[in-house]
Amino acid sequence: MSDVEKAKVAVVGASGYSGIELLRILLKHPGVDLTTVTSRQNAGKSLVEVLPQFKAYPGADGLKFTSPSVHELAKSGIEFAFLALPHGVAAEYAVPLFEAGVKVIDLSADFRLNEASVYREFYDKVHPAPALLKEAVYGLPEIRAKEIANARIVASPGCYPTSMLLPLIPLVRSGLIESNTIVVNSMSGVSGAGRSAAIPLLFAECNESVRPYGLPRHRHLSEVEQELTIAARKPVKITFIPHLVPITQGICTTIVAELAPRCTSMSQVEAVLEAVYRNAPFVRLLGNGGFPDTRHVRQTNFVDIGWHHDPRTKRLVLTSAEDNLWKGAAAQSVQSFNLMRRIDETTGLL
Repeated sequence: MSDVEKAKVAVVGASGYSGIELLRILLKHPGVDLTTVTSRQNAGKSLVEVLPQFKAYPGADGLKFTSPSVHELAKSGIEFAFLALPHGVAAEYAVPLFEAGVKVIDLSADFRLNEASVYREFYDKVHPAPALLKEAVYGLPEIRAKEIANARIVASPGCYPTSMLLPLIPLVRSGLIESNTIVVNSMSGVSGAGRSAAIPLLFAECNESVRPYGLPRHRHLSEVEQELTIAARKPVKITFIPHLVPITQGICTTIVAELAPRCTSMSQVEAVLEAVYRNAPFVRLLGNGGFPDTRHVRQTNFVDIGWHHDPRTKRLVLTSAEDNLWKGAAAQSVQSFNLMRRIDETTGLL
């Protein structure tokens, strides 16, 4: 793919975990001219001084972290901006960049929700740019490829929601499961909490320990229920229990739901999933009885999905695994970038 025309790209917030993985992908992406990387904390320092792992990457030696000035970014000539910033902060950059004609791919939660009122309910603050919500496309490439291709601002999904929505949307949409019976348990690596110093995330606190958190209403429920409601064409509410596990990165999700009366065999489940994901290069269906493993998706854009039927309880058990920093964040946003560029969606990701 060396003949792909390069687009000028900025990564805003490039020193967090998702930002670092974006750099890992974009520095080697044949369609990217990475011109700007920002970090308030590291402004003025060279990229390889702060992140020596990139020393041999093409173009890395010439890059310096800059202070994330909105006005300088808007007039820098960049065509795309990846925002790897906390929610609430990302919108401060998204609005002026969008108005300047820059295409924005936001990894925060600021533009994932269709309603500002839901944002306020789940994020405990007034939405900073409600007028832009109608412009944003929820960036789940396997479900919204055409919309993403035509978008000017893409809201990249959260890591947990990606692991839930890809197994669930086809089955909810087809009516094969009872949408009001969905219960989800997810386990995430510690990097999912971000790159910040906090006592509950210290090695001595997390190692050899597993704990639930974020109950009863994790923030990611808002986007999951929004997208499942769209798929089901009726309101959907689910139970979601996230857990912190002592690994660096990866998510393993188990979903339990009752089968609908119209689902009489597992061949129907398999047929629906195969039909939706037959041409999806990053969804690997492990089949009835398959068990995903985070080891097999680490530092990839793949999500592995398996399923099991419990005839005793008449419940379907769906399982998935992904890398929370790749398919759940950085790599999935690059997949959307590829769609927006009208190039092969696997470019730079395989």
